Amino acid sequence: MTEGLDVSTRDGALRITLDRPERLNALTADMADRLAQEVEEATARDEVRVVVLSGRGEAFCSGADLGGAQPRRDLDGTSLDRANRIVRALVALPKPCVAVVPGVAAGVGCSIALACDLVVAVESARFVLAFSRIGLMPDGGATATVAASVGRARAMRMALLGEALGARAAYDAGLVSHLAPDDELAEVAADVVRALAAGPPLAYAATKKAVNQAGLPGLEVALERERSGQTVLLRTDDAAEGMRAFGERRAPRFTGE
Repeated sequence: MTEGLDVSTRDGALRITLDRPERLNALTADMADRLAQEVEEATARDEVRVVVLSGRGEAFCSGADLGGAQPRRDLDGTSLDRANRIVRALVALPKPCVAVVPGVAAGVGCSIALACDLVVAVESARFVLAFSRIGLMPDGGATATVAASVGRARAMRMALLGEALGARAAYDAGLVSHLAPDDELAEVAADVVRALAAGPPLAYAATKKAVNQAGLPGLEVALERERSGQTVLLRTDDAAEGMRAFGERRAPRFTGE
């Protein structure tokens, strides 16, 4: 049992719930490792027909956990590898993956949601690439998945300005596949999951592979490019200041160093 992660299987669905509502389901190292492992192992589990990722409470995931005493030390190259492992597992899995988004999906939480095949979100949900607010760049494949769906201009707005994209706008832009009223998320998600669990697994596997190869041909290159750039940025004074400011709940003072 991994603290902060609830895992169960029923009715053909492997359900992985981020369960730290008091931290808006911020992702710890242990949670990331277990999440990736569960998705990877789902390939060989015949009883699993669909994987469902969700978050407990009012958020899907607020990103990497920066709440420790030394967040700059905790957020390093290993953290990037963990995020990339999750994204690779979701994309490579020959079974449908559904993200159920009850609220904010920010930082790497946004990256993970958008790596899923379908995204079911409540109308009040928000998608935020907030990396620039702490002196970093998007990772987890977001530079590829977001730009592929919303285009370069909107992707730049989200990445450079850290602008939140509301669920309705995300749906209209093609980032979100299903939109639900706030009080109907469970029902809409259940209908989607039920349909996938009853569908043709071989056809789904072939379809997912073909669509991802056509829509995300540069994902692997993007993951490596993000890792390289983020590793450099994590060593900068701006990143250190951004993380301090985040913890102190104030505006950062970036110097370009």
